[in-house]
Amino acid sequence: MNFLHQGSGWVDFWTIVRWMGNVVFTSRFVVQWYATERKGQVVVPAIFWILSLAGSLLMLAYAIFYDKHHVIIFAYAFSWIPYLRNLIIHYRHENAHLACASCGAKVPPQSNFCPHCGAKLPAPTSSP
Repeated sequence: MNFLHQGSGWVDFWTIVRWMGNVVFTSRFVVQWYATERKGQVVVPAIFWILSLAGSLLMLAYAIFYDKHHVIIFAYAFSWIPYLRNLIIHYRHENAHLACASCGAKVPPQSNFCPHCGAKLPAPTSSP
């Protein structure tokens, strides 16, 4: 499937997938750097893991369907697992936050006091 002309040849679909994978995968560092600079401490936002997952899956698709080189396939065959796991952990942590009864702010799990208004929080209930 050749559809873009480039100089003396054509850029095929899989060349575009490869470049998209590289751009997406590399962009995660720009996003992480921006988040860290903005917060003033090292931060790894969820979008970093989303871009990591998307970039590695694009590169895996390129390796399987176009390049067909076992080393490249192996390089991306399992890299998506920690990215997906980090996203699961991130969203579980986000969903574990509570709302402060006094000010309504999101409070980290297992907090004793609201970091925004200082109100004492109820003790966490343990489920059987």
